Amino acid sequence: MDLALKEKQCQEVDMLTTRQKELLSKIVYYYVKDAKPVGSKLICKELNCSSATIRNEMATLEELGYLEKNHISSGRIPSELGYRYYVDNLMKPKEISGEDLLKFQIILNNQSIALNDYIKRSLEIISEITNCASVVLGKNSSNNKLKQVEVVPVDDENLIAIVVTDKGHVESKNMMIKDVSLEEVKKTVDLINKLLIGTPIDEISSKLEFEVKPIIAKYVTQHEVLYNAFYDAFSDFSNKNVSFVGRSNMLKQPEFNSVEKVKSIIEKLDSEDIIDSIESDENEIKVYIGKENEIDDDVTVIKTSYNYNGEEGTIAIIGPKRMEYDRVVSLLDYIKKNIDKRK
Repeated sequence: MDLALKEKQCQEVDMLTTRQKELLSKIVYYYVKDAKPVGSKLICKELNCSSATIRNEMATLEELGYLEKNHISSGRIPSELGYRYYVDNLMKPKEISGEDLLKFQIILNNQSIALNDYIKRSLEIISEITNCASVVLGKNSSNNKLKQVEVVPVDDENLIAIVVTDKGHVESKNMMIKDVSLEEVKKTVDLINKLLIGTPIDEISSKLEFEVKPIIAKYVTQHEVLYNAFYDAFSDFSNKNVSFVGRSNMLKQPEFNSVEKVKSIIEKLDSEDIIDSIESDENEIKVYIGKENEIDDDVTVIKTSYNYNGEEGTIAIIGPKRMEYDRVVSLLDYIKKNIDKRK
């Protein structure tokens, strides 16, 4: 956050009256819900005040920088500082609905599901119910060592290669192999397991090229085809640290009804520097609103880190500033706590 903005917030945090805090909270609620500027008539009954009193209080909050107008309407919307004050001082965790919990339970009850699959599927649910984008950012794969390679035949020309690390990370890769017998595939897998188990993932491609390939050539007839297939599988695994979910969901948000706007944000999310800025070592859930994040002034990023059995990473939700902060924080907290509970 900008230093001047922080100082202003610290100076004024105790200046708001109870009614002004209630008013700001209501304006955030209704603006998030309806995506329309909030007028005094909508709130005066709830706060048991006249419209004139509410308008005066709105004017005061606007002067303090917590509200702003986006057009001629007398209604107000929360400013960036208003959202920040709401998140830091007024927001209360929102109880997860039974309907949402049921969606997560299907995943949680599957004890055999790999950690990365659990995280991705959980983020898919959050993206679906919030219309926000989600991202899981894994740490560099250098701290993962190969534990096992398996293959599952799909048909005569296709199989799935499964790579398992000592940290419990599982990655699968579809492989198309023509005119290669299952016996040849099995020989190759046995050699890879024998020669590469215990090798750091980011060193496997090099060892596969210079140490394993010459040995495979001695025992496997179609060694070139199989070598290339497994080389691609390991390369994808070691480089695949970022997974996005639901980026197109942002098109459902009124703020992002412009395809060009969403395209601009998505292009930024493909930037290595932006990805680096999303990574978090914070154990707590942190909220970065507008200018506080490096993606776009019109978005909010809510993120936290996870660490399970030595496998570390970041999970983040990306959406408009007009976001259901209480709901998203609760959902992210729910995922994080269930990662910690996994056995």
